[in-house]
Amino acid sequence: MGFDWKSIVSSVAPVLGTALGGPLGGVAARAAMDALGITPGADDAENEQKLAAALSGASPDQLLALKKADQAFARDMASLDVDLEKIAASDRASARQREVDTGESPALLAFVVVAGFFSVLYTIAFVELPTGAQQPVNILLGALTAMLTQVGNYYFGSSKGSAMKNRLLARLNNGTR
Repeated sequence: MGFDWKSIVSSVAPVLGTALGGPLGGVAARAAMDALGITPGADDAENEQKLAAALSGASPDQLLALKKADQAFARDMASLDVDLEKIAASDRASARQREVDTGESPALLAFVVVAGFFSVLYTIAFVELPTGAQQPVNILLGALTAMLTQVGNYYFGSSKGSAMKNRLLARLNNGTR
């Protein structure tokens, strides 16, 4: 399994992360690439490789640029009256319906993610790690944190606070309070 760059985008830039999984995925990926200073490649696979490479070693300044791109993207979507939360809710509903139709459940995977997160957190807090092991463990914790967010969103949906944030951004963009 390769580096999950989409989880990093979702953690740092949740509006772009939401858009990546839907019909505006190309636009969101382009915004992320622009924020990270990446020249687009010939196709989606090359662009994904470039994003994964950039995000695997992203500096705080690059992550801040990605966060700013997320805020600009949210304003742009609000001005175009695009409801990313509705698109994301529809996507979650179809995933849940697939679970009902096939009888397959991601519950085991969700359990592994939750257990893994707390195991790594425990390890960082109470186990003295050998030299050179801290960075890989931190990377693992970051990936598990992103996955934990996705597990929560799958089972509980997007937070009401996210919807309130979108309404506030829309009002601020229109100059009202």
